[in-house]
Amino acid sequence: MTQLAHFDTGIEGLHASHPEPLPFAPALHVRAFLLARARGNLLVYNVPGLESDAAAIEQLGGISRQYLNHWHEAMVASPSPEAPLFVHERDRAPLEQHAHVRATFSRRHLLDDDFEVIPTPGHTPGATAFLWDTGRRRLLFTGDTISLDEGRWTAAVLESSDRERYIDSLELIGTLDFDVLVPWVATAGQAYYAETTPEDTARNIDAILERLRRGETH
Repeated sequence: MTQLAHFDTGIEGLHASHPEPLPFAPALHVRAFLLARARGNLLVYNVPGLESDAAAIEQLGGISRQYLNHWHEAMVASPSPEAPLFVHERDRAPLEQHAHVRATFSRRHLLDDDFEVIPTPGHTPGATAFLWDTGRRRLLFTGDTISLDEGRWTAAVLESSDRERYIDSLELIGTLDFDVLVPWVATAGQAYYAETTPEDTARNIDAILERLRRGETH
């Protein structure tokens, strides 16, 4: 059972759900994150069991919106029925087999002045990253466009993925200003976010790009 109210990430305003294993890769765990904001809390990603923590989420101020990086997140569990669900329009059709979508987006844009929605297609057509400026830190949520595998930044190119668009999106991510990477997927029992510098980001993304250009999938 997830316990957002008691699962401290060490980053002010960021609450993590209890880790849940991916059904097809139990050595990898996924998390959802509650972003505590004065103008409405946001829930990023999706995991099983969130409905059991309705009271804890309400204590934190509830959820004004839920954002998914891509539609695969609805395959592990139905998104929270209490929060309006937002996803890229190119992932809407498969997602609506699992959940009701309140609205879609198609372009890069800013919610209020602190949460930026940045389409990063490749893993799926509508894969999207989210950049949250807490006032002290800049957190980038990449879904599994970039994940943490034993601490290493990795990609996830599927047979259905668009490798060239994936590469373009990684190049875009490399230009973003952020100091914490917060993916959906990380190795069980290990760090689930990574503090970074511009130099570290460039080195890690360049390594992924080199592997993808060689035809590898991660």
